[in-house]
Amino acid sequence: MYRLADYFVVVGYDQEKERSGTSQGKIIQRFPEKDWDDCPFTQGLDLFCQPAGWSLSTQRQQPTFFVSVLTDIDGNRHYCACLTFHETVSMTSSKPDDEDTDDNAPIRQSLMFAPKTIALVSKLSYFETFRNCLGLIYTVHIEHMQFQLETLIGNILGCIQVPPPGRLTKSQLRGGPQVRFSIGAGDRQALQPALSTTIPVTGVAVAMLFQQLGINIALSLFSAAVTDHKILFHSQSYSRLIEASHAIVSLMYPLKYSYVYIPLLPAALSEVLNTPTPFIAGVHSSLKTEISELLDVIIVDLDGSSIYIPECVTIPTIPEPIYSRTTQALTMILNPDLLTSDYAFTPPPAKTSSLPVQDKEIRAVFLRMFAELFTGYRSCLTLIRIHPEPFITFHKANFLGHRAMVEDDFLTRVLDGMGFGTFVAERGPPFRICDTFDEVYATYPETLKEERNGPDKMPIHISNLAQQLYINENPNAQPYVQKIPKPTEGAYSRVHLPPFPIIDWVHIQEIIDEGVAKKSVKSKFSSNKPHPSRIVPMGPHITTVADKMHILNNNARRLEVLRNCVNFIFENKISDARKIFPAVLRALKSKVARLSLTAELAYHIQTNRAMLEHQQFDLVVRLLNCALQNDSSMDENGVAAAILPLATSFCRKLCTGIIQFAYTCVQEHAVWANQQFWEATFYQDVQKQIRSLYAPQYEEHLYTEKELNAPASPKEATERGGSRKSSSPLGSRKRSMSSATYLKPKEISALEIAAEQLRVWPNLTKAEQQEMINNEESTVYSQAIHYANRMVYLRVPLDTNRGLLNALNVEAESTSNSNITNSIAESDSIGAESGFDEQEVSEIGSAVVRFVARFVDRVCTESGVTAEHIRALHQMIPGVVAMHIETLEAVHRESKRLPPIQKPKILSPTLLPGEEIVMEGLRVYLLPDGREDGTGGNMGGPALIPAEGAIFITTYRIAFKGTPCDPLACEQTVIRCFPVATLTKEKKLNAQYLSHIDQWLQDILQLRSCTFQLIKIGFDEEVGPENVDTFRKLLHKIRNPVSVLSTFAFTGYQLSQPTPLQKHKEKHASLKGFAKKTLMRTARKAGIKTKSSTATRKHKYILPTPPTARRSGASSDIVDESEIAAFIASDPRNLEKLAERPGYRDYQRLGLGTLNFANSTKLKSEEFRISSVNASYSVSRSYPALISVPQSVTDDSIRKFARSHRQHRFPVISWRHSKTKALLLRASGFHSKGMMGMFKTHHNTPTGSTAGEITSTSVEQEKYFHAIVAATPLGNHPSPSKSFSDSMTSIDSLMLSTDTLTTLPETPSMARKNPIARAVSSLRNSGGKVRSMGRIGSYKDSKRQLVTGSLEVGVRLSMKSNGSIEHPEFVDSSVQQGLNKAALYVLGEKTQVKNIKADSFPKCEFIPVEFSEVRHVKASFKKLMRACVPSGPLSDPEHGFLTLVQESEWLPQLQNIMQLSGAVVDLLDLQGSSVMICLEDGWDISTQIVSVAEICLDPFYRTIKGFQALIEREWLSFGHRFTHRSNQTAANQASGFAPVFLQFLDVVHQIHSQFPLSFEFNEYFLRFLAYHYVSNRFRTFMLDNECERMEAGWLLDEKTKTSKIDGAVGGETGFTLRTPTTGPTVWDYIEKYHRRSPIFCNFHYVPFEGENVLRPNANISNLNIWQYYISENLAYGPSFDLEIVAKEIKQEEEQELIDGPAQTGKRRLINACYDSVRRKEPDTFTWSMQEINRLQGELEHLPQKWRMLWDGLEHAKTETLQRHMSISTKQSRHHGRTIHKRSTIEILIRGRMAGEAAKTFGQAHRFEKFDYTTPTYCDHCNHLLWGLVKQGIRCTDCGYNCHENCAPAVPKNCAKLRSVLESRPSSVSLSQSAASEPSTPVADISTIQASREMYSQFSTTSRTAEHRTHEGYLLKRGALLKGWKQRWFVLDSMKHQLRWYDSVEDSSCKGFIDLSEVSNVALVRNVQGVPKKTDDNAFFEMKTVRRMYTFCGANAESAQEWIEKINGCIQ
Repeated sequence: MYRLADYFVVVGYDQEKERSGTSQGKIIQRFPEKDWDDCPFTQGLDLFCQPAGWSLSTQRQQPTFFVSVLTDIDGNRHYCACLTFHETVSMTSSKPDDEDTDDNAPIRQSLMFAPKTIALVSKLSYFETFRNCLGLIYTVHIEHMQFQLETLIGNILGCIQVPPPGRLTKSQLRGGPQVRFSIGAGDRQALQPALSTTIPVTGVAVAMLFQQLGINIALSLFSAAVTDHKILFHSQSYSRLIEASHAIVSLMYPLKYSYVYIPLLPAALSEVLNTPTPFIAGVHSSLKTEISELLDVIIVDLDGSSIYIPECVTIPTIPEPIYSRTTQALTMILNPDLLTSDYAFTPPPAKTSSLPVQDKEIRAVFLRMFAELFTGYRSCLTLIRIHPEPFITFHKANFLGHRAMVEDDFLTRVLDGMGFGTFVAERGPPFRICDTFDEVYATYPETLKEERNGPDKMPIHISNLAQQLYINENPNAQPYVQKIPKPTEGAYSRVHLPPFPIIDWVHIQEIIDEGVAKKSVKSKFSSNKPHPSRIVPMGPHITTVADKMHILNNNARRLEVLRNCVNFIFENKISDARKIFPAVLRALKSKVARLSLTAELAYHIQTNRAMLEHQQFDLVVRLLNCALQNDSSMDENGVAAAILPLATSFCRKLCTGIIQFAYTCVQEHAVWANQQFWEATFYQDVQKQIRSLYAPQYEEHLYTEKELNAPASPKEATERGGSRKSSSPLGSRKRSMSSATYLKPKEISALEIAAEQLRVWPNLTKAEQQEMINNEESTVYSQAIHYANRMVYLRVPLDTNRGLLNALNVEAESTSNSNITNSIAESDSIGAESGFDEQEVSEIGSAVVRFVARFVDRVCTESGVTAEHIRALHQMIPGVVAMHIETLEAVHRESKRLPPIQKPKILSPTLLPGEEIVMEGLRVYLLPDGREDGTGGNMGGPALIPAEGAIFITTYRIAFKGTPCDPLACEQTVIRCFPVATLTKEKKLNAQYLSHIDQWLQDILQLRSCTFQLIKIGFDEEVGPENVDTFRKLLHKIRNPVSVLSTFAFTGYQLSQPTPLQKHKEKHASLKGFAKKTLMRTARKAGIKTKSSTATRKHKYILPTPPTARRSGASSDIVDESEIAAFIASDPRNLEKLAERPGYRDYQRLGLGTLNFANSTKLKSEEFRISSVNASYSVSRSYPALISVPQSVTDDSIRKFARSHRQHRFPVISWRHSKTKALLLRASGFHSKGMMGMFKTHHNTPTGSTAGEITSTSVEQEKYFHAIVAATPLGNHPSPSKSFSDSMTSIDSLMLSTDTLTTLPETPSMARKNPIARAVSSLRNSGGKVRSMGRIGSYKDSKRQLVTGSLEVGVRLSMKSNGSIEHPEFVDSSVQQGLNKAALYVLGEKTQVKNIKADSFPKCEFIPVEFSEVRHVKASFKKLMRACVPSGPLSDPEHGFLTLVQESEWLPQLQNIMQLSGAVVDLLDLQGSSVMICLEDGWDISTQIVSVAEICLDPFYRTIKGFQALIEREWLSFGHRFTHRSNQTAANQASGFAPVFLQFLDVVHQIHSQFPLSFEFNEYFLRFLAYHYVSNRFRTFMLDNECERMEAGWLLDEKTKTSKIDGAVGGETGFTLRTPTTGPTVWDYIEKYHRRSPIFCNFHYVPFEGENVLRPNANISNLNIWQYYISENLAYGPSFDLEIVAKEIKQEEEQELIDGPAQTGKRRLINACYDSVRRKEPDTFTWSMQEINRLQGELEHLPQKWRMLWDGLEHAKTETLQRHMSISTKQSRHHGRTIHKRSTIEILIRGRMAGEAAKTFGQAHRFEKFDYTTPTYCDHCNHLLWGLVKQGIRCTDCGYNCHENCAPAVPKNCAKLRSVLESRPSSVSLSQSAASEPSTPVADISTIQASREMYSQFSTTSRTAEHRTHEGYLLKRGALLKGWKQRWFVLDSMKHQLRWYDSVEDSSCKGFIDLSEVSNVALVRNVQGVPKKTDDNAFFEMKTVRRMYTFCGANAESAQEWIEKINGCIQ
């Protein structure tokens, strides 16, 4: 029996503490005053009586009641029922001590109301009874009833005793009367305990929780609680907090919440919420501001029905299909009409259950969910001890493995929680009291089966289960009317209420003592007995979850192969076993096959040790390793546990007395380091031993049956089974599939034995009980000894010098679930006598000892092993380890003497002529990487990788050559190689197990190449670590040569030193000459003038020394520039020789000057000339010697203005348009200090001359620009063109195509003056005569991605009848100039052209453009390589190949280059304007843009010769830094690889794919160049500029006698070079092979006569990934070394001749990743030429060259046909060209608009679905939109059209301009109508209105339309380490935001604060780091859920006004 209540407490307001400034309560009285022995009094009770804090009130409050939960030190819960009311107190005002007071003055008193609480503390949860009892006490007090309070309190504490839940009388179990009592106040009360103590009582709490939160939030909250998350409720009602907390805990039944549980947390204890452990707590809503900063707490707002989940918290979801089934059931209960709402005939409304019944139905759903979630858990319980107390554990890995939920986060967290640990401890014993969950769990599989057959049965089952739960709470249906007196209504508000009296504690104690002494009530219940214990039903077995028979049938063939292989091994048929061994390894990926393997091997063990031959032993070990490798470290399938006895049984004899067991070869698996695995396996074996200890007395009746069925000997087994095969487990399983009893004989389980033992335990004598205890303890102890030895076997490595073989940190926290941290072994047991000295145990031995000792402590302590036995175990372990290490030393020594296993022969790689092997091949294994090609996986085909072979380092390559490990593909050769110079990263990886060879590869290297090759190799065990280190050092040495002369391009041939530049005399022939030269050079570097022997006059200008480019180490001696000039000038033919190079010869073709240097007279008639001003490379070291400039520009002028550009790379003419005569120029960017001003001058120059030099430089710069403009035909016209051409020929026509013209600011400086505002003012002055401009295009987004968008700006101008422009008066001169065509467009960087004075450069436009810097290219290339050649399989399937390519941003960079080049093409071709590229240093992006533009403009550059000329001029002569960007030498390694040239080739590839008929060369030609520009095989792409190549002596080499370098016979495959002393060139190589074969020829090439301009589509959707990045050839390696491929093919053909002709057909199987598709399946032209050559050979004719055959073909005669194109075709072609020009205008407009003006086009579109009746194109992707086929969307404001899928990527640049031209025809007709408009058009009203709407968004008055509650300037403090800044703030009560702007004129919001997140706004003082001259009272803070904001107003009044306004919005 239990007391109804343990304590009665009176708690009041502490007025003494209130006078000291604190408000708190104090316990006034408590009864009894002495603590009960079984229930001590809980301290701090006053805090829980007023959780929100004790405070006085000015008004009387109604009495309140709630229950707090207190938890004692033992974890027991006590319930504190509190009834609070208010009493009157008088407060006397006090004055400070320092104030003068009048002693006679009256003391002022105020009347306040203080709270007082009466509370009952009890261990029982009868909340309603507590409410009634406290209400009676309060009623007696307030109504002055004639009852003593002492009597009432004494009766509650001492006289009323109630039974606990579940202990009812027989009549009550049958539904008898409740327990009825009275406390002596004329009351009648009844109390009804629940039937079961384990089932929680909820009333209606669960139903109320679901009504408040809803199904989804409630399920999320439940998942968070059951997975141990921190949960915090807040509400204004204490009762709601109690009920919600109790509901969520009750839903967890049958689990118990074992963490911190405080439903009502006092404000004073809020620090508890920072605890790291999980909790469920509740606080009053008044404290929610204090909980806003909690980072990992899930906050539930019960009043607002919301839940806040922090970003760092992830709640796992309930696994499917359990979640769906639970959701459906809850919906059926809470929203029954939802399931029938779609019925055609509405059924009658469902009958809604009452709230208590609904509560039980919801709980029934969750109870069923747990029964389904824990299905099979009892079969995973492991019994360790039965006596004296049962100890049971749970095999988590076995449960998850059979349920196939190893990766399920929800179930894993549930099983790891403390609640499930308590669940196993309480519900694990097989003989105990059972409750509802046990019954539901046992019958749920059958129930679920019935529901699947009949879904209508689920509501019935839920209702029945809910009825059981309801009866548990309300077992007696007999009504009983209680009598509870209550106070009259409003009694609490009476004026004169007496205070609660002081209770007489003596009287109460007498009543308590009298009640305890009485035995009448207790004797009444003395006959009560608890529910009887019974055997717990087992429920479904875990093996029944999956259909085992179905799995076995699917794996029948694999198991048959596995059994045959094992039989072959033990029958010593090794050759037969090896044939099917690969199939067995693949079969072992199946769980069933792995388990069957262990059973099959166990069958073949006839004795305790199975001695095997060496080959048998090796194969068995490989099988064991493969089985372990395919399993996880959890061992969820039990494979490792089954292998344990096998590893200690199989062995082989090494020599006399030395035997090697299999465990020495299977140690390198992570499972052996898993402490949980050892514990679970140990407990499994202990259970088997415990069962065998008691089983004989329960299974005697089974022995006879077993003896009849079991054979007496193996011989009888053979005779009875027919053969040994059929007697194996697999054979017997197959043979007796139909006999279920024979397959699984009936046997009693360990839990059944334990249940019977627990039942008879009380009837045994003490001696019998002690004997059983001793037997079980001895069993556990002996098994612990056995497992300690097993762990030593598996943990000590064979070679102790190499350390532990798997990842284990024994010092770290154990992975076990054990809470034991202090190990006996780590304290004093190791120091005990163990027979071995501590020094004898090595470091590895000590680690193993600690690991085993920790295991022993854990299992022995839990299993009840005595302390003496544990100490003996700890003393034994060091000795076992030491002896085992000593034994393994001999085993390791003898195992090394075994003959090595036969391995494949190392294949030598085919070498190039001159290529030598630097390091002989090391045996390695080529491992698979992230590419699926060649692995034989999902891509299909043979498993070519992994492969076994050797890795070689040559002077040129890193090459792997070997054969596949898969025997089915072992006849093929696998080659993977790349040039050493292309190595970008070498990385060492962790050890990896390779199942094909059964070997752990310790040393693994990953070599990545910039040619998109990746070699991942693992060194064989025969390769020592020293060889691996040598390999790595040698690799880095060859990769990083000192100079380019050490690369293969030179070392591969017999070379001499470069020819000296001065041939007549050595440079330093004497000491005097050496000293002179040194001094002269030093003086020049120091800036001292020296006399020049060749100078005849003084120079007017002093030029600074041009910056010296970083060298690549071409020569060890510094060659003087004057010496180069002297060398070139010494022979006039040197310049002529230089001019013969293809790049220079192209100048004459373009008409840019005559290459005639013999005649000194200048040809004045020519417009341009070839200048040799840089012949000595003195003006710019990185420029070519010969440049093209206008005829009027002198060399002296060039020397002067060259200083205004970086690296002195001044503008040079690169190309000239043949029709428009427009020029294309290239230069570097202007100096950062300005284009003309602030040049660096010589420090010795007189001060007075500096200004003059700057002025002269500026003048010369202007003259040069004037000369360029004069050379442009467009620049010679005095005024812009008076007419506009058609849209196909002029860029301006695009403006006209939408009836608009553009008014733009002249320069970026004007744009900074708010050009939009200026246009608005002009619009107002003009009377609004404006019309809209059509969509032009956006530029790029934040990621620098150029997309085609809509950009609508401009003012409608009037036009005359002849088409000329009439500028209204409101347009000033600068705007008029913006409308004119510029003769020269300068594309530069934003930061460099902003200070340009445009007035000095008439007819010039400076356009700042955006481009990708080199650092962005480097980062993008790295990401692209990881995407195309991943190092490992992709872990996240969502981040696939295409996603990674997108994240690399490689394609947007290509798009950027193509769009900038397209702008150059349009300006040169359509407009006839010259273009100057002035970006960065002029050798990266400038070269890319110029080269691509020339390819698009000039068909000559699309031929092989022309492409060579382009590369020679733009890339080599103009100084692209190949050595620096490609890291060719050691000095350049730190800069990183930058694939600038590769990007250019990729752009050419994109153009080639769009225009395949326009190029003479094919795509393989581009791949060839992409490979060899970094391979260092040719000298062509070496060194950084022409000057360095001149120093190396490469440019003026003469054609000498040729020499063959490949030793080919008859010159068939040989290659002849120029002078071998200077290395080969790639152009000679290409020319030679192009003459021999059409390998570089594009047979589809159609040469066009005349002009052919290409305009490729630069949209991302039109770009593709280059196959060069993702393709490879494993048969021969990269196909770009043609000699190697030819030799490999020749070797194959010779081998075929030796082997004889194969009798095969013409059909061939081609593997894309292995074979060369171009060679195996050539195109028609190549195949036809091969056939002609074959036929010529058969006819003994002389073979003709392919070019002669190709040129001899007759071209098909074509007739000129006039084709009438359809409207759709015309529109499509027009649209494509218009898009190209849109991009050009987009770049120009974006460049002309600077700063914030460009940002104003950041408005989002308002899209709506739209059906298009005419063909329309998507403005984003340029694909077709058609209403009948595809439905698109259109912006209702600006008319932007796009697909729905394109909408997320559309830039937010809507101008909010409604289109008024939707009904007009297409853009072609618009262009025509625009040209034919009258001279004075009248703008319609709609157009004027639309234009006003457009410009209204950019004016400062546009924000007046917003709902601005308050606005003004405030100082805002930035984030951490940032200062104060003034911002214009706008408080918007409609959008509930506080936005800030840079200024009042700013139209774009810079940020905002969501007021819904604001929790508090208050004044703040003493702010640190405030600005000067600020008011200290003007600071206020705004606290949000994310951070704290601090503001400063103009004064205190302003700050207070802001606070009031903000509080008004948030309240």
